[in-house]
Amino acid sequence: MKKRLPIGNDDFAEVRRQNLYFIDKSLMIRDFLDTGDKVTLITRPRRFGKTLNMTMLREFFDITKDSRQLFQGLSIMDTEYASQINSRPVIFLTLKDCKGTTAQEMLLLMKKQIYLEYMRYEKNMKGKLDEASLLAQDFRAMIDVLRDPASLPALFTDSIRLLCQIIREQYRVPPLLLIDEYDQPVMSSYEYGYHDSVGNFFSNLFGSAMKGNPDLGQALLTGVQRVAKESIFSQFNNVRVYTVLHRQYASYFGFTSSETEKLLKDFSLSLNQKVKSKYDGYLFGGIEIYNPWSLLNYADSGELHGYWVNTSSNYLIKRTLSEADKNFWTDFDRLASGNQIPVWLTLETSYIERGSTYSLWGLLVNSGYLTALERLDENTVIVRIPNDEVMSEFQVLITELGGMDGLELQQMFSCLLHRDTDRFLELYRKIVISCTSYLDAKENAYHMLFLGMCMTMRGSYKVTSNLENGYGRSDITLESLHRKNPHVIIEFKQGTDLERLKNEALEQILEKKYYAPLKGEILCIGLAHDKKRCELACQRLLVPE
Repeated sequence: MKKRLPIGNDDFAEVRRQNLYFIDKSLMIRDFLDTGDKVTLITRPRRFGKTLNMTMLREFFDITKDSRQLFQGLSIMDTEYASQINSRPVIFLTLKDCKGTTAQEMLLLMKKQIYLEYMRYEKNMKGKLDEASLLAQDFRAMIDVLRDPASLPALFTDSIRLLCQIIREQYRVPPLLLIDEYDQPVMSSYEYGYHDSVGNFFSNLFGSAMKGNPDLGQALLTGVQRVAKESIFSQFNNVRVYTVLHRQYASYFGFTSSETEKLLKDFSLSLNQKVKSKYDGYLFGGIEIYNPWSLLNYADSGELHGYWVNTSSNYLIKRTLSEADKNFWTDFDRLASGNQIPVWLTLETSYIERGSTYSLWGLLVNSGYLTALERLDENTVIVRIPNDEVMSEFQVLITELGGMDGLELQQMFSCLLHRDTDRFLELYRKIVISCTSYLDAKENAYHMLFLGMCMTMRGSYKVTSNLENGYGRSDITLESLHRKNPHVIIEFKQGTDLERLKNEALEQILEKKYYAPLKGEILCIGLAHDKKRCELACQRLLVPE
């Protein structure tokens, strides 16, 4: 009988108690102990197993529990580290749901998370506290602060540090601090425009807990990206950051090839090229990694759909793409064509605090929208779009940014495939009128608009931009992957004399032989634009195969 899949359940204890399907990542505990970092930050995309791993560490170390049955049969129990099970007090905070449209809403959720840990330890230490001591009085006072919805943020910025102190006092062992999705409330504060009012809160809360705190054993944080030193990490510099480029911890987030193959086999599926094209393509520390959330859903349904892209808000990605400059989009042209390119990036600086093209590339890698294949030097990395699932998400993002309608795009290209250029131009004009207000009325803007549209053609066409063919570079080349469809070459012109320019664009295609490497039917299209007006000239060629 097949085990049920843990879709939507990322609590290690529940997964093990309910005997749900589980891929053993327990040797991460060994690596964490061996590494011995005082403060660790592991950055990974959403839905790549961060919470499940963090709850696993919590259950293994928590001195208030007996977790041997949960870990029975797992790899960590066959090592010398098994003796450390339930040996430390643990402070566990998951901040993935600590988001709000206002600072007050977000801070209430943060306060609740900390309050829950205070109450857990208040219950465990009942009758053991010296209620007359100043420390016990501070502990009780902080509980009152955390319980009060109206208490000021400044009153509980010291709450994690204080909890470390009283835990060490009681257990004689410094606690392990685990903070899951630490950056979610920070992202929320940027999205809704109240970061300036809470920036000091974040800095003081984490700074007091993790810098020079003698009562802290170790700390492990997970998130999508490192928020720059100017805010959260401004008060301490002892954090060790492990990004997707580091080999350390690489195999513990997402599924390796062997894990993927076994999962699919267990559910009567195979790891074929279609699955690889859809969900593979990630490289963490040089190890091939598959998207775990998508694979679990695929194993459950047997249908190759896009699952991961719908799991969380893409506000920050949309915002950064809308702010991207021409240089970024020139490079992105090549990525959208399926190429891998070198970019200058940083993975240890947050875009939201240091907006630049290199931090934008870093955000896209950290968020799982791009894969870092190889580091050429300290700042230059080879990247590519990992798979078809993410490519489809870029298509949606670009059409949304351009104010375009996806169904109209599909209809427009259907007309092109059926050689109905009159209807194609009619629909194209409608799209241009609706979306060019989002773009600068320049030739490059129309080029970008059409690139977004062309992404809908992936699977039927190989889409390239500025490809060198014949005696020059064509703006857009659609190379058909199926004999029944024509190849398409498009050249853009911008100006007021549309009749002249559309013909010039077409003549440029023909004179410079942009069609040279193509065989079969070819549609050569010249598109001329003047703000929201556009005209088209077309010529059909038949090149013998």
